[in-house]
Amino acid sequence: MTEALAPKNLVMGLPLVVGAISGGWGGLGWALIATVLCGGIPAAVIALGVRSGRFGNRHITTRSERPQLIAVLFVLVVVALGLLVVLGAPQVMVACVAIMLVTLAVLGPVTLAGWKISFHTGVAAGSVVMLAAVVPGGWVWAVGAVGAAVVGLIGWSRAVLGDHTPSQTVAGAAAGAAATWATLAVLL
Repeated sequence: MTEALAPKNLVMGLPLVVGAISGGWGGLGWALIATVLCGGIPAAVIALGVRSGRFGNRHITTRSERPQLIAVLFVLVVVALGLLVVLGAPQVMVACVAIMLVTLAVLGPVTLAGWKISFHTGVAAGSVVMLAAVVPGGWVWAVGAVGAAVVGLIGWSRAVLGDHTPSQTVAGAAAGAAATWATLAVLL
């Protein structure tokens, strides 16, 4: 669960799913901008950082390694958001990337302040809320039910691995879901 549904995978996959659901092939084109800037480039930065020894591992478990990475992520998401707005992307894709920025703005300071809130559960819970907002009406409850179970399993896996306490995973999920819901309430 930790590897398959890591934040980078969700950040790269969510825009593609949202784009396909909301705009078909054209939506996938917009989604590629978000996927590359918000997920692909950060994944490459992390991989290069691990390879060079700058980061201890791809989950950036050492707190002192996080500030610069969070700053890079923030800049890339702002660039993606600005590009989508300037190019006239559909509002749902703008909202998808804005959610990434708001979630990073909520979770980043918490973890930098010393409490290791779970980005895994935060991004996963936010992804569930975003998907529930774009799927056709009859699928909302299924997305919510399956999504809640998956977020719970991710939280369990993070705690079992010793990367987070149960409270850090629950707080991450709550913060990610709330940040996404609030962003959608404003933008859609």
